Amino acid sequence: MTYKLRKALEGDSGRIKKLVIEADINPSGLDWRRFTLAVDEEDNLLGCGQLKPHGKAVLELASIAVRPSYQNQGIARAIIENLLEGSPRPIYLMCTSSMGPLYEKFNFHKLDYDRMPRYFQRISKVAGVMEALDVVGETLFIMKLE
Repeated sequence: MTYKLRKALEGDSGRIKKLVIEADINPSGLDWRRFTLAVDEEDNLLGCGQLKPHGKAVLELASIAVRPSYQNQGIARAIIENLLEGSPRPIYLMCTSSMGPLYEKFNFHKLDYDRMPRYFQRISKVAGVMEALDVVGETLFIMKLE
């Protein structure tokens, strides 16, 4: 499988949104200017990810999505490494508990509620209510890379 990473262009906006929705990721806060894409030789979108700011001090690794037929081929890892390279720290992320081990490979660690920035505390409270109603056993992790 051959692919390359590139910065998103304005014309990629619709494709990014479609992939994020197909991956069951919240599509709010998508801005093509923050995205790195993995594309094949014909420029078909295989995966994407962004670094999303929340104010001046909080940066979130977000919207990491890879088409199902291209998963487990290192595309997500390449996108994440590209986004993290040279980026200011700390960087935060939100993920399901089952995805925690993936992000631990990049030295992210799970945060306790009292160590989260306010934005993530608010999300965590809402997620706590939703988790109480969820039967699949997933919880929300807020993680940080220092």
